Amino acid sequence: MTQERPEQSPDIDTEEQGMPEDSNEQEPEQAQSDDPIENLEKELAEARQEAASAVETMLLMKADMENLRKRLVREHEKSRRRTLERFMGDLLPVRDSLERGLQAAEDPAATVEALKEGKLLIMKMLTKVMGDHGLEIIDPLGEAFDPEHHEAMTMLPSPEHDENTVIDVLEKGYKLHERLIRPAKVVVSRKP
Repeated sequence: MTQERPEQSPDIDTEEQGMPEDSNEQEPEQAQSDDPIENLEKELAEARQEAASAVETMLLMKADMENLRKRLVREHEKSRRRTLERFMGDLLPVRDSLERGLQAAEDPAATVEALKEGKLLIMKMLTKVMGDHGLEIIDPLGEAFDPEHHEAMTMLPSPEHDENTVIDVLEKGYKLHERLIRPAKVVVSRKP
């Protein structure tokens, strides 16, 4: 949208006004100076196009992130299941041994010594399986009391032990991959 210039009357001398006589030189300057409203409309159209493009890019990124999140959740669940399956597979021989031990206990010829030996073997199997999967036993007998890993059930006077020494373990503690699962329940010495 261009503005129209009022026509000059023929009786006005163009030289008196300091304007060149050739009016054709003026027209290219007017063609270069666009209408501000047109410029704003073009800029607005460009800004709208950029905004639409940015929204489309953002929506694509959001969809990609949602797909990535879902894939990570699926992979995490698969990994957890595989780990659990491996652990359970390693426990099956222990269960089988327990079952055989129960069957052996029903035999009238079974001795207490044989049953005890069987239980010890099963205990070794179970301890090995649990250790293979990162379980560490906390058995602090004779060690200094550590409230990070031990739970004092009682304190007893003991002249033969230093103060705050574990003199009895009521229940062993356990750590899994350096993380405490259960503190050891202990009896701690104190001065008599």
